[in-house]
Amino acid sequence: MLTNPVVISVVVMVGLSLFKLNVLLALIIGAVAGGLVSGMSLTDTLETLIGGMGGNAETALNYILLGALAAAIHQTGAAKIVTQKLSQNIKGTGKVLIFIIAFISIFSQNLIPVHIAFIPILIPPLITVFNKMKIDRRAVATALTFGLKSGYILIPVGYGLVFHNIIRDEMALNGMDISDIAIWQILWIPSLAMLVGLIIAVLFTYRKPREYDEKTGTKFGYKTQDTEVETLSKKHIIALIGAVSALVVQLAMGSLVLGAIVGLAIMVLGGAIKWTNLDGMVKDGIGMMGFIAFVMLVASGFGDVIRATGGVDTLVDSVSGVIGNNQLVAATVMIILGLFITMGIGTSFGTVPIIAAIYVPLAMEMGFSPAATILLIGSAAALGDAGSPASDSTLGPTAGLNVDGQHDHIWDTCVATFTHFDIPIIIFGIIGAVIL
Repeated sequence: MLTNPVVISVVVMVGLSLFKLNVLLALIIGAVAGGLVSGMSLTDTLETLIGGMGGNAETALNYILLGALAAAIHQTGAAKIVTQKLSQNIKGTGKVLIFIIAFISIFSQNLIPVHIAFIPILIPPLITVFNKMKIDRRAVATALTFGLKSGYILIPVGYGLVFHNIIRDEMALNGMDISDIAIWQILWIPSLAMLVGLIIAVLFTYRKPREYDEKTGTKFGYKTQDTEVETLSKKHIIALIGAVSALVVQLAMGSLVLGAIVGLAIMVLGGAIKWTNLDGMVKDGIGMMGFIAFVMLVASGFGDVIRATGGVDTLVDSVSGVIGNNQLVAATVMIILGLFITMGIGTSFGTVPIIAAIYVPLAMEMGFSPAATILLIGSAAALGDAGSPASDSTLGPTAGLNVDGQHDHIWDTCVATFTHFDIPIIIFGIIGAVIL
């Protein structure tokens, strides 16, 4: 098993990622290593890698256009209105505020799909509020990551539609058709696991007051105290209409690309953003989401190389021979393998093609139902974003909460999110897969 080209590919890719090599380079080197070990020539391996990148072309385009839409909403200042209203009207305990932030974070994946772009708008102005209320920022970090993750795991809108389509397409590519199954009806299980983790974090683990030094000024390009007041205007209303229209078109037509274009068109025609600024919007979208888009492209090629090596069947035979017909052991092994892979890459979307290439044949061999296989893939993919230091779902919260230098990425964000989200997802995923 240790000489299996699939195992070697994954070990090389994850190992290099853990040693801080860029994920794109790690994916390419891992694919090459697996191809060469299997007997493929370097030329054939690279051709397979490049040829397979087209499998996620639509997903990459979705990311870029959603990034452009996020940049447009950011520029209009619509999100800042929400921040100011929160700052002015928050009363009671900090726990209420934390749950409100989690709720807003969910919207950032679906209703107004700006992903992590809302964090530098929403969080820095609230730092002084957190300090006055003595809120433990680790609780805020878990709330932000909860929304960033659960929003697209469960709800098939915005980034959720992208995630569910990737799971569907990659499972079909590897021999399991799930076109008649509503994926969200399965992925409520890891979403519930995350909700349990959030409640434990906010109400129990980080419930005690925590003191922070009062600091002003700027750090990492963000203002810790923003005195500029944004008043509701026509451009804000048009920006919100554009965002809602993008959602409606996406639901009606099933196309994120068309929805994003319609949203941008409404903002331009309504005067919320200028025609001359569209070029900048697209560039900002590429800057915000371009790296993830390229990871998706290369990950799709990586999955093609894995399949071309012929090592998947050998790996399935080896694993099934060791664990026999015990589905509980099989589910545990698969989830832990998924944790290993996704923690190294740090993106749920980018790891689905890799996980599906291994999971689907193994799941069919072990007798798992399509629903159980969806749960295993969705849970394993979720583990990386929820706890990896390389994930934008952990990097984003840290960027917003550490504007005054008092929030550590590893100990205050990653340890908190791994403990409260990854552990429950592993437990719920294993039990759910056996039951389904």
